[in-house]
Amino acid sequence: MSREAYQPGAASGAEVRRDGTRWTLVFVRELRHPPGKVWLALVDPSHLREWAPFDADRNLGATGRATLTMVGGPAHEALESSVVRAELPRLLEYTWGGDVLRWELEPTEAGTRLTLHHTLDDRAWLPKVAAGWHICLDVAERALADQPIGRIVAGDARSFGWERLNDEYARQFGIESTGWPEGIDAP
Repeated sequence: MSREAYQPGAASGAEVRRDGTRWTLVFVRELRHPPGKVWLALVDPSHLREWAPFDADRNLGATGRATLTMVGGPAHEALESSVVRAELPRLLEYTWGGDVLRWELEPTEAGTRLTLHHTLDDRAWLPKVAAGWHICLDVAERALADQPIGRIVAGDARSFGWERLNDEYARQFGIESTGWPEGIDAP
């Protein structure tokens, strides 16, 4: 499939949990690749450049400080982060600005069940975050299958069904859809 032909499927595989005063998006994907290969896509900067909404200044497969720089928008915002858990090839957890991302990899007969827990403060952002990860993980799946279509992030995501996904996830989560966030248009 070419990049131009890509359109995401329906919103699915996500739920929201309240975490005290914070909110956690739990996103599950079944991938047709072994955990070791999925792990590399999550930690190696060259693999992250294929699909993630940020660039990493180092391999995320070890605990410690890291800088994750947002890409695709008018400002490349660098966020100080910290990898707090890195247990190859089953668990990766790090901060991303004020958010916490926890990636769990479970081997299955067909490959890997990938579960992302993305914890954040603002409930209104949950559909936006879910729509973004939906597209990013579609792109990651294609990159893992050696059929890359290139990273689709920030304003580019609007041309690839982000707004539809945002509305669908908002309905699923019982949150009013507020549309595209200001200040995140493509350069």
